[in-house]
Amino acid sequence: MSTTTEKTTALKGGEFLIKETSWQDVYVPEQINEEQTMMRNIAKDYITKEVDPRLDELDKDPMKGVEMLDKAAELGLLSIHIPEEYGGLGKDLVTHSYITEIQGWGHGMSVAIGAHTGIGTCPILYYGNDEQRTKYLPKLATGELKAAYALTEPGSGSDALGARTKAVLSEDGKHYVLNGQKIFITNAGFADVFVVFAKIDGDDKKFTAFIVDRHLEGVTIGPEEKKMGIKMSSTCPVFFNNVKVPVENLLGEAGKGHKIAFQILNIGRYKLANGAIGGSKRALTQAIQYSNERQQFKTSISSFGAIKHKIGEMAIRIWAVESAAWRTCDLITRKEHELKAAGKSMNEYLTGGAEEYQVECALLKVFGSEVLDFVIDEGLQIYGGYGYIEEYPMARAYRDARINRIFEGTNEINRMLSIDALLKFAMKGKLDLITPGKAIQKELMSVPDMSSPDPDDVFGAERKALKNAKKAFLLVAGAAVQKLMMNLDKEQEILMHASDVLIDIYAMESAMLRAEKLINLQGQEAAQIYIDMVKCYFFDAMDRIQVNGKQALVAFAGGDELRMMLMGLKRFTKYEIINTKEIRRKVADKFIDENGYAFWN
Repeated sequence: MSTTTEKTTALKGGEFLIKETSWQDVYVPEQINEEQTMMRNIAKDYITKEVDPRLDELDKDPMKGVEMLDKAAELGLLSIHIPEEYGGLGKDLVTHSYITEIQGWGHGMSVAIGAHTGIGTCPILYYGNDEQRTKYLPKLATGELKAAYALTEPGSGSDALGARTKAVLSEDGKHYVLNGQKIFITNAGFADVFVVFAKIDGDDKKFTAFIVDRHLEGVTIGPEEKKMGIKMSSTCPVFFNNVKVPVENLLGEAGKGHKIAFQILNIGRYKLANGAIGGSKRALTQAIQYSNERQQFKTSISSFGAIKHKIGEMAIRIWAVESAAWRTCDLITRKEHELKAAGKSMNEYLTGGAEEYQVECALLKVFGSEVLDFVIDEGLQIYGGYGYIEEYPMARAYRDARINRIFEGTNEINRMLSIDALLKFAMKGKLDLITPGKAIQKELMSVPDMSSPDPDDVFGAERKALKNAKKAFLLVAGAAVQKLMMNLDKEQEILMHASDVLIDIYAMESAMLRAEKLINLQGQEAAQIYIDMVKCYFFDAMDRIQVNGKQALVAFAGGDELRMMLMGLKRFTKYEIINTKEIRRKVADKFIDENGYAFWN
């Protein structure tokens, strides 16, 4: 195989579904450079030396988050993504992602840092004017100011635009008078700056963002919420009673607050997945170390088949979501650079990447958070009774991980958003789903392709399976659109099944491309473990695609139409028979020998 790493033109958002990608066109975490390694090690030291020794103390008093954020700021961890002209390090998303992954080790502290650097700071960075950026960003970079994001209200969770907080322009035109309440606000206990969303004059069409300083009269912080997990993260309600917000603190454009809210959540979803991967790797490492130490029947439990099955499956799922996340990170970064080179404004190039890949970001949020939950659940099971004891790491991890399926839009909402965004791309002519959809209809009436994969292609069977999996999605989604049309958005169960198919397709392809790239970089013998993991993931994913596709089809079709589509679905979800037990054991053995996650780069 060729060893060139020159990249071609990046796929558009959602285009992975209808176009093939070369291994040359993906970024893999094994490409980390020296500077990124150094910065990642700084983040590791911060977590292991500053956060880990104080976990119990921090859980008892979330206001200690101020001290921890100050320590992070001293190390430069709050300024990585802020441009140099505003006092930051000016690093791109790839570098930032290596740090975010490690911060995912930090339990509730990762939430505090993520809220400050992400949803708290990014609205000002992305949408602020130069005066606002100059005033706030340098102090946010140094931690002198702490940030929070205030969107959710008692009556508006997933329906963010249902907010009732109201802003009215004063008679002299110098300030907006803000009244309302926000809940579940991360960092609220100590934040100095809030990005607050309100409706000007209560008008639904004037949903607007404001920068609100804590010291303004009428801003009141409620008591800390008593949470199930992430206890070291401050979470409070915030009340606004006739707060006079200067007109120059209106963020972006009046009536365009929904753009800010949604774009910040787009990139936030990617970052959440990134942090979840870090948390997954650490939980797996802890479970492996325990299984090597724990003796039962005079032998380490890591030698038992049932434990190896768990470790192997945990490792494979982490590797798959990691492959998909870094592929997406690179796509977003390249889009940002492309827009910047084209002369776009800071707002346009910083938001353009995540907006382009909003489908992928939504899928990753679901996939990453659910892999994390799976890994920690299985990790707790490996610990057995000790997993339920607070003295051991899995109890805290179990409680802290659960919020990730709710943050940044629930996983149910994100499943539906992924399909909705994909269909909107198609309706706008950005993505041609009609042509391949029609081709599938013709194919169903023809003789099945009985050809065998190229025996010299290590991923011949996977390439054929992936191509067919994409057909399976288009078969199901196309039929659902034709049958249900404008009522499709009301059939949430169908949308969720379709999204799960899409997640597996993106993960399968990303994992295969990463393995293929590593074969070219390291040689096939050295990359055999990656090849095995890809094949195991494909085997299980094709079964899941068949089940999800069938569940969706029977929800809206019947009779001969249903029988024909089920036959097509069965045709498109065939895959070779492999011994997944042996693959999981082989993967587990490598990780057990390494006494932790084997691919830390």
